[in-house]
Amino acid sequence: MESSTNQILPDSDIGIYECEVRLKFRIIEEQLTMANREELVETLVDAFAYGSDEYLETLDSQVAIQQLHDVGQASPAMRRQLIRLRNSHRLA
Repeated sequence: MESSTNQILPDSDIGIYECEVRLKFRIIEEQLTMANREELVETLVDAFAYGSDEYLETLDSQVAIQQLHDVGQASPAMRRQLIRLRNSHRLA
């Protein structure tokens, strides 16, 4: 018998996905000397999302997305949220 954390939940429109994004671009910007790495990444991703212009040149982008079929690979918080979302869709 499998443990409940490793069982695959019933199919629905909601799932847990593992995503990997690789972006390579050149940007003209004032000094990016932010000490907070998350803030720096957010600033760069925002600039990339805005699109190529005279200040940003896209060199490469790759995206890999894979659905987690073994829900046990996700954190307990994500598993609880997935169950809540699936249950709310069943009630609607």
